[in-house]
Amino acid sequence: MNKVANRLLTFFIGVPLMLILVTQDYASHLIMNIVIVAASIISTHELVKMLSKKVKLFPEWIYISASLILTISAYILVYFGVYVELIQWIFVLIILTLFSIEAFTQKEFSKSVEKLGFSLLVVFNGAYLFTFVSRFALIENSQYYLGLFFILVFMCDSAAWFFGILLGKSTRGYVKASPNKSLVGFIGGVLSSVASGIILMFIFPKIFNFSIWWMILLGFATGLAGIAGDLIESVLKRACDVKDSGNIIPGRGGMLDCTDSILIAAPIFYIIVYFIY
Repeated sequence: MNKVANRLLTFFIGVPLMLILVTQDYASHLIMNIVIVAASIISTHELVKMLSKKVKLFPEWIYISASLILTISAYILVYFGVYVELIQWIFVLIILTLFSIEAFTQKEFSKSVEKLGFSLLVVFNGAYLFTFVSRFALIENSQYYLGLFFILVFMCDSAAWFFGILLGKSTRGYVKASPNKSLVGFIGGVLSSVASGIILMFIFPKIFNFSIWWMILLGFATGLAGIAGDLIESVLKRACDVKDSGNIIPGRGGMLDCTDSILIAAPIFYIIVYFIY
């Protein structure tokens, strides 16, 4: 019951705070980007701590530095309206730098494949995926689209949990990565994401002035990607034999436990909105 209460408390306090945060669009959402930088640093720390159980990685400060470079660069590029695709190039340069460090400094290479693969995962999941949230500032009426994105993700996550507990007991165990998750929960979550998008489309017709079929696609794809993000993190935690990535958020666990759905859904949402416009 305490876990349920903590989760509900986090939802009813955390979601409104997040929606208030995204409406503050001063200087291309400066406040939100400060939160993104902090979340990326914490997520990187949690990933390094988890994956270090499997192989010896580079010193943590190297990954934290990569996180800072990527997230701050993303904000600067968006703020000044510079070619935002430079973020991809920066990401590639960071990975090449890590690979080069391994080649020039190590004397024994039996664990190098795992070390470099895990390093790629840390930088990609702990930093690069966060940059897609920063890019939302490029969209016209960005505060509305940021609000839409977080509502789609949070409604899917919360509805999946609610329907899973209420109706999903007989449909659990189909996905081995997270056997407590149910098919009913997945379906309820995605449908809730779609329904939330359609409702917001009718509330703000001048903002979301595109075909309802685009909104259905956006809600479906974002919800499905959010569920995939949750399952992907479950795979990582099971592989590292940990229950939660951390314990800083009541009812959720660590920063990765809270942002797993956001990180995978953000590029999917951004790509679809990019094609809409």
